[in-house]
Amino acid sequence: MLIVGGGVAGLGLALQLPERLSIRLLNKQAHTHSSSYLAQGGISAAIGYGDSIASHAQDTLKSGLGLCDSDVVHAVAEAAPAAIQWLQKIGVQFSTNGEQSKGGLQLAREGGHSRRRIVHSRDRTGQAIVDAMRRQIKKRPSIRQIDDTIAIDLIVHNGKRSAARCLGLHALDNKSKTFISYQARAIVLATGGAGKVYLYTSNPQGASGDGIAMAWRAGCRVANMEFIQFHPTCLYHPQARSLLLSETLRGEGARLLRGDGSRFMREYDRREELAPRDIVAQAIDAEMKKSGADCVYLDISGRPADFYQRHFPAIYRQCLRYGYDLAKAPVPVVPAVHYTCGGAVADLNGCSDIDGLYVIGESACTGLHGANRIASNSLLECLVQAQHAAAHIKRRLERGAPLSEVEVWDDSRVSVAPEKITIAHNWDALRRLMWNYVGIVRDRKRLQLAQSHIRTLFEEVRRYYARH
Repeated sequence: MLIVGGGVAGLGLALQLPERLSIRLLNKQAHTHSSSYLAQGGISAAIGYGDSIASHAQDTLKSGLGLCDSDVVHAVAEAAPAAIQWLQKIGVQFSTNGEQSKGGLQLAREGGHSRRRIVHSRDRTGQAIVDAMRRQIKKRPSIRQIDDTIAIDLIVHNGKRSAARCLGLHALDNKSKTFISYQARAIVLATGGAGKVYLYTSNPQGASGDGIAMAWRAGCRVANMEFIQFHPTCLYHPQARSLLLSETLRGEGARLLRGDGSRFMREYDRREELAPRDIVAQAIDAEMKKSGADCVYLDISGRPADFYQRHFPAIYRQCLRYGYDLAKAPVPVVPAVHYTCGGAVADLNGCSDIDGLYVIGESACTGLHGANRIASNSLLECLVQAQHAAAHIKRRLERGAPLSEVEVWDDSRVSVAPEKITIAHNWDALRRLMWNYVGIVRDRKRLQLAQSHIRTLFEEVRRYYARH
């Protein structure tokens, strides 16, 4: 059994598979560099007084702009309370206050949600979950974590009379610079999104869409990749391009301001700062273009001294590092790429178009998010898909899925680059043109320019590495 990715989806799946099963868990980078670990906000679940699964589902459908799969949305919303209970069982410590929910959990509110339903661990929810999962992983000797290993391509058998079947994958051990070919009865891609293809993003360095690309090259359908979500509020600072200021700030009353101190969100949506992310990001973009300003401002100043440490200790400290005190003055913010709503087409079980290949988490397009993910449904999707995939994989292995021999990696058609400057230049050029031409607001002319430039970059990279 092979799982690629060490975030909440991959770790959650590994923990819910039978203990007797031998599992290899490939990590591209250290676990602290995953999008899951960096997640601030929390997990949405209808557990509060007066809330309902139907309301959670309706908010999700509305935010997805009519492009969600209704059956998937209702299934995920229904599974959310049990997912929270499972996390508590494995040791995740959520914030509590006893007054806002039946279970005593402190519930926050974020954009697009009609009620407080965000279960969180202060402003470091992802870290709390990943750390708890990793503690449980260490108790399972059958799970072997292989770090600093980059998955390259899937190994797929395409029979003349049978459906395509995934047999394993090729990977690069980044420490030894050697190629390894893995075989497995089931392969799971839990590799995250593709946000790093943009110049400004809240995503970590490894979020380059590897799993989605591998699935597509192997023959899987890919859907909704045009729905890249921009988080409205990242700190505007030359050394803090990826510092996200959680949506829960606005849930606790933070206001968006122009440079002159005036509010503007009421001019775009009656929900003001608590409108869904796409609306808020577009409003900020419009304000910046109208005024020529480099940013807008987020203001949550003037609260009691202990408010910031109780609710946003990590964000408060990080802002201080860059010279901004949330308690005293507004801070400059801009939108940045945050989430890939599309991915390789998969169902809630993680089943893709290829037998034996599963795709879960942000790498997958299940139909949950539609055109715009509502806040705090991402970690939830990881947990629910992991649970469903674990049950499906267990049934698959009980039926006796075969383990087939795989071919070794063939490097005869590529060469080792004598220097990295060319690929570094092209990588930077790609991220800049995506930001400039495929941003928050797009038009046909810009997209055509982007397509032309990307084709040129692709050909340059191909020629640079090809061995003729």
